[in-house]
Amino acid sequence: MSNESPYSIHLNTLFPPLELIDVQTLVEACTDQWYNQTLTQVNNSVVRLGIMQGEFHWHKHDDDDEFFYVIEGQFIIDLEGRTVELGPRQGFTVPKGVLHKTRAPIRSVILMVENAGIKPTGD
Repeated sequence: MSNESPYSIHLNTLFPPLELIDVQTLVEACTDQWYNQTLTQVNNSVVRLGIMQGEFHWHKHDDDDEFFYVIEGQFIIDLEGRTVELGPRQGFTVPKGVLHKTRAPIRSVILMVENAGIKPTGD
């Protein structure tokens, strides 16, 4: 088995306060299939950009909620016993401790808001 992750996850903060964030430029430059980049920090939370197609693994965050907002594409959140499908301009919060798996059947662009200390791959 390979030790390489199929996900490109970047926890560094790209933009400090008072700097313009051009999401479209980042989207156009992205060549990864599953990309996650911290854009900025707001108080104790971060705003992350996700550009993805495919599936993420089942995971949960014991101490942190996660908010997903779709800019373009289709984003699906599988929960135990329930599936939520999001389209553009729709959002959904997964509460802490809830097992979930995310997937994007087509290339999708999302924003995530979560605690700055969250481990994106789960606890």
